[in-house]
Amino acid sequence: MTEYAHPEVLVSTQWVEDHLNDSDIRIVESNEDILLYKTGHIPGAVQIDWQADLQDKIARDYISPDKFEQLMSKNGISNDTKVIFYGDKSNWWACYAFWAFKLYGHKHCLIMDGGRKKWEMEKRATTKDVPQFPATKYNASERDMSIRAFRAEVLYHSKAGKPILDVRSPQEYSGELLHMPDYPQEGALRGGHIPGAVNVPWDFAVNEDGTFNNLPYNALVNIPHNIISIQSEVPSKDDPIVTRGSQI
Repeated sequence: MTEYAHPEVLVSTQWVEDHLNDSDIRIVESNEDILLYKTGHIPGAVQIDWQADLQDKIARDYISPDKFEQLMSKNGISNDTKVIFYGDKSNWWACYAFWAFKLYGHKHCLIMDGGRKKWEMEKRATTKDVPQFPATKYNASERDMSIRAFRAEVLYHSKAGKPILDVRSPQEYSGELLHMPDYPQEGALRGGHIPGAVNVPWDFAVNEDGTFNNLPYNALVNIPHNIISIQSEVPSKDDPIVTRGSQI
């Protein structure tokens, strides 16, 4: 995977199959469709719901560090565990979970390139058995706020003309839709995008088999759209980037 900018965070489906029985890894499935896990998953994989498990049930925020510790303990994850994330939608929500783990300082996080789609296309083993692991003692770090932006920071970023990537669909970016295509249109109060944001839809960054593509950086931020045209200045690879919708 040397063609990627950060190949160290990606593993192949073959690598995962070869390491299914390793005691120092935990495979985590995180999907947009939370029912998929029950229909079959990678043997030994646990399910972590990006919403029910990682978001606070009362405050509009992520769970507290102590709740994250409880979640890790329940799933047999220690501070030294290598966590392998995968899921549906070409790993969209798996990458969301990856980012949330990084928010709490988990060091060893990897993405299975291709996600559920590639694993199933290759007809690799799945099971409906839900694994049980001994509880662990996990120590979460305080949230790493260097990887999270709030409204005021985004507003400053936008007014300063700094790069913002919007990974939602072109229809959501343009304001034609309030939620993803083919979903009930109840995802936002207002349509459109943050001024100055460049639209790089998640699907444009992946191949047909769900793996991340290796298009040059400038090609990704200059993708032609049928609905919108990009007017923003192309951000430099060295600029800090704010993402909207999920993480790339």
